[in-house]
Amino acid sequence: MPKYQAANVRRPYEITLLVVAMAAAGLNLRAAITSLPPIFPDLQTQLHLSSAMLALLAATPVICFGVVSAFAAWLNRRYGEEAILLVALVLLTAGLLLRGALPSIMLFPGTALAASAIAVLNVLLSSMAKRRWPERAGLLIGIYLTMLSVGAILSSLVSVPLYSRSGSVRLALGLWAVPAALAALLWLPQLRYRTVGARPPASASVAPVSATGGVKVYRYALAWQVTAFMGLQSLLYYAALSWLPTIFQDRGDSAVTAGNLLALMGVGNLATSLVVPVLAHRSPGQRALVVPSLIGTAVGLAGSLWGPLGTAPFWVLVLGVSQGSCLGLAIFFMMARAPDAGVAASLSAFAQSVGYLVASVGPLAVGLLHTATGSWDIPIALLIALAAIELVVGVLAGRPLMLPAATQARRDWAAWPPPGVRGNGVPP
Repeated sequence: MPKYQAANVRRPYEITLLVVAMAAAGLNLRAAITSLPPIFPDLQTQLHLSSAMLALLAATPVICFGVVSAFAAWLNRRYGEEAILLVALVLLTAGLLLRGALPSIMLFPGTALAASAIAVLNVLLSSMAKRRWPERAGLLIGIYLTMLSVGAILSSLVSVPLYSRSGSVRLALGLWAVPAALAALLWLPQLRYRTVGARPPASASVAPVSATGGVKVYRYALAWQVTAFMGLQSLLYYAALSWLPTIFQDRGDSAVTAGNLLALMGVGNLATSLVVPVLAHRSPGQRALVVPSLIGTAVGLAGSLWGPLGTAPFWVLVLGVSQGSCLGLAIFFMMARAPDAGVAASLSAFAQSVGYLVASVGPLAVGLLHTATGSWDIPIALLIALAAIELVVGVLAGRPLMLPAATQARRDWAAWPPPGVRGNGVPP
């Protein structure tokens, strides 16, 4: 099995296999999570969960994202992206099977295992896109984010009707192991392209690929700006994902309608997940995309709670479009602000690890604030304030700057202070 693969994908069948594999993986990045909130009330009744336990269940995936993401770049350097991503898909399948087979015992452990696998997929899919197809990386990211949105829509739509008709928590939870297993099978051809940090011989006709990524990205203000944007957009997304169905049910909608509204938010995500990374890839700076995305997020949140209930589909669609744009930008920043795939993996791991740990506060805090106040007003007002902060850091992260490559970083830090520490990246 070769340990080095040219950065550019040249053969048509290689492009097809890569796109299919990444699309299948992307389909599973949210289905395991978005399938839960529409049936939260049923899970609470069937499994005798307290409100605090339900809030912890909502936060569990994001906590796992934060903890496990920190190790993804190290795993990449040691074993290669393709091999690690296959293992992640297998573990995702196992976690979903366990959660479905024994929900009374394995609901939390199965969710944690599945979310940990998704954390690795979140980090390494974007860096692999930069390495395997750099000239079309924005399109490739858009494709797997589009499938991410499709998975979120399907799971939101199917969960409540499936549970209502079958009466089975096991089926409603375990069904999502099927697309995960299919994605693992479709990933097998990618093992032939795996890298483990080896460089080709000097006579090789292709450019070397760095898998080591020896840049300590946390030393650069630009990395912290990307991380803050990633963390805040994730906090807002998962807080809305976890509690919007409950908010709409509290306002008088049925469980099916609330699930459909969550699916509509996924439709909004779908509308921008493919377009925004492609648009971002065509411009050195992305501030013009950041501003409307965050304004739309704040407006959508406000309308979902305080607008007339009959207009909820409009506000949820605005929220979904805006959040899909923010997610596309966050993933794009982690790729575009890095000079090579190795640094991209390091930046992605750092941004997602710290960012998701920050984001894990969102679903938990919203649930606990609602329990304490008996109202959704204060939790939603807090989320709108955080959207304003995200707008500021997004404008900073959207500047046309780039982190240094490993060799440049060593020279920068030998001659203290390095340029990135004061908010200046290295111009591309």
